[in-house]
Amino acid sequence: MSDIRIQGGIKLGGIITPSGNKNAVLPALCASLLTNEPVILHNVPDLTDVQKIVQVLEELGAKTEWDKQAGRISIQNSSLSLDNFDGRLPLGMRASLLLISPLLQRFKKLTIGSSIGGCTLGIREIDPHIGMLREMGMEVGRKDSRVWLKIRKKFKGAELWPDYMSVTATENVVMAAVLAEGETVLNNAASEPHVQDLCSMLNSMGAQISGIGSSRLVIRGVGRLHGTEFRVSSDHHEIATYLALGAATGGRIEVKDAVPQFFPLITKQFAKLGVEIKYKGTTAVVEEGQRFVPEKPFTPNYIPRIEAAPWPYFPADLLPLTIALSLKTRGTVRFWNKVYEGGLFWVSELVKMGAKIEICDPHRIIVLGPAVLRAGQLECPYIIRATVALMMAAMMAEGESELKNIDTIYRAHPNFLENLKSLGAQIERVGETRKNA
Repeated sequence: MSDIRIQGGIKLGGIITPSGNKNAVLPALCASLLTNEPVILHNVPDLTDVQKIVQVLEELGAKTEWDKQAGRISIQNSSLSLDNFDGRLPLGMRASLLLISPLLQRFKKLTIGSSIGGCTLGIREIDPHIGMLREMGMEVGRKDSRVWLKIRKKFKGAELWPDYMSVTATENVVMAAVLAEGETVLNNAASEPHVQDLCSMLNSMGAQISGIGSSRLVIRGVGRLHGTEFRVSSDHHEIATYLALGAATGGRIEVKDAVPQFFPLITKQFAKLGVEIKYKGTTAVVEEGQRFVPEKPFTPNYIPRIEAAPWPYFPADLLPLTIALSLKTRGTVRFWNKVYEGGLFWVSELVKMGAKIEICDPHRIIVLGPAVLRAGQLECPYIIRATVALMMAAMMAEGESELKNIDTIYRAHPNFLENLKSLGAQIERVGETRKNA
């Protein structure tokens, strides 16, 4: 586990280019299994989750060439076999579920664990995946603590309506439907930017998917898919992270390649906290000296509220950033995580620093700002953006804070500490000398 020290009270400033969206790269890598022709992906970040999926592909016999400096990976799957693969998914990461449909397309049978890893946000069930693929003709059964899956020849088109908008379940259904017999209609589909990327990539491979970006996808199965060359979109989570860090520390930050088409609602939530994000073409800018005066509601006796729910709502992954920003806001703000039951308990670490936060229930908190934060020793949860939010709080506090167990940030942000240092942050790993501090 890695620990770091952060010196607070320092403005960040500069220009940064975000990495590719991890949540788009992972399904794209899995989708490469759907063709024997070469697939080339650009803007691929060097992250632990990406490394794990690439390793699985290589164990299956894929030939890969990954230029990490250029962010380019090429994959050739024409010689896959199960000789070095036992058909079991790695349990340490949630994204391994995205291998289900492509591997069934290839090998017709698969064994998985009934519990797949992820983070500590809450229960991450596999039932939506199993249920919808079952409706598409997949057979399923249990043996000991494992679940076996099988298709006879092909998936079958179906009309599907899941209980909720699951990103990974949507992606699994799409990867099953593109080569299925007949047409699949998926209502209540997830529509996040990374889901849109996967659908666009598959269409570039010859799939027939309509309704991209909406909650209703229509997928007409085709006989085969061909290779493609595809650029993964910038990570909107990382873009928002750097903008939030600039605002929190009082500095000016520009973020290039900042996908403005995905930011109208995100910008509105920042504005609720008195933070203004401007766009110059595709570059997002947060200026120095944000006011942190929340917008006054027209409704009497109404406390400003930021709610997180599935896209196109405000993303739950970004809620921790706005919670950290609210510590500087002159007023009271409510936060509501409608997605994860374990997504807010980490705020007890902010309370240790002097934040005034009332935890209403597992999904809702009230923050009374502004807070005078004091440096401290913080325990980071296994939640990526919550760890970033604690880093933000440490940068806002006067003095030096120590953050323990920050490793989870490497699941989503390549070179994150180095990028922060390039923007002026004073960060050192515990055990390092202070010559560069």
